Amino acid sequence: MKNKKFWVAFLVVFIILILSDYVINGIILNSTYSSEEVSKVFRPTDKIISNMWIMWVVDLIWSYFFVFFFAKGYENRGVIEGLRYGFYIGIFFYLTSSYYQYAVYPLPYSLIFQWFVYGLVQALILGLITALIYKPAQPKQTES
Repeated sequence: MKNKKFWVAFLVVFIILILSDYVINGIILNSTYSSEEVSKVFRPTDKIISNMWIMWVVDLIWSYFFVFFFAKGYENRGVIEGLRYGFYIGIFFYLTSSYYQYAVYPLPYSLIFQWFVYGLVQALILGLITALIYKPAQPKQTES
């Protein structure tokens, strides 16, 4: 994993993961998290903010392995490969983790389903971006 494309993809995936997490959790699901039914399950907002560094470290590790696994199986099949990879990761990670939370915590099903759907979309986008970064450079055509 010493090539430039790996490190660029890793950095881009990390940044987009953090930004999309903010859009999903900080904007789209904010009112859901504020509801009485859900808020009693979570830590107070100030405690979550003080623990934000933990989430960033986890996102950093997640981004590294997202790109690492993509690079290990890279087949140079373009954006379809990235979308397929994002779909597989989305199902593997977001389906299992979301529904696991539903089994353990008293959270409404609508939130669990949204976590899964938004996570799947997020993984598809990240897979697409990773594939675009890994796309081989087009050879320069010379004029004859």
